Amino acid sequence: MDAISFTVNGKLQSVEVTPDTPLLWVLRDTLGFTGTKFGCGMALCGACTVHVDGEATRSCTTKVSAVAGRKITTIEGLAPDGQSLVQSAWLDQQVAQCGYCQAGMIMTTAALLAKNPNPSDADIDDALGGHICRCGTYQRIRAAVHEAATKQKAQPLAAGGTR
Repeated sequence: MDAISFTVNGKLQSVEVTPDTPLLWVLRDTLGFTGTKFGCGMALCGACTVHVDGEATRSCTTKVSAVAGRKITTIEGLAPDGQSLVQSAWLDQQVAQCGYCQAGMIMTTAALLAKNPNPSDADIDDALGGHICRCGTYQRIRAAVHEAATKQKAQPLAAGGTR
């Protein structure tokens, strides 16, 4: 096995695993990023969503070899203190009940807001439509996305044009 290198949450990582190993298991079992959850293993539920070069990606069906040289962000890397605008809005709106699906939904929402800072309900439904929440907090999820978008617009840009 050759080493496969990629960046996770801003830190270069190198792993020696079979190239067809799902990224999910490399993140969880090899690197210890357990915030990324296993749900269905078929990219249907969204619990395993991470960012690959800023794109929301289902890690359960993404081979680790496909992310060589790329930048991965997990829920642990979304904000240093765990309080990104999206995570804060999730708490404000009391979205989570069991919370199992929430990391994936938060990651998808963060990717959505990076591309579309003013999403409509239809945009939110489209982005999150592939996520399954057994608790059924979909209305609170939508409210949290709108709250995060509003907070993002109110937050001044940092040097370099980032929030």
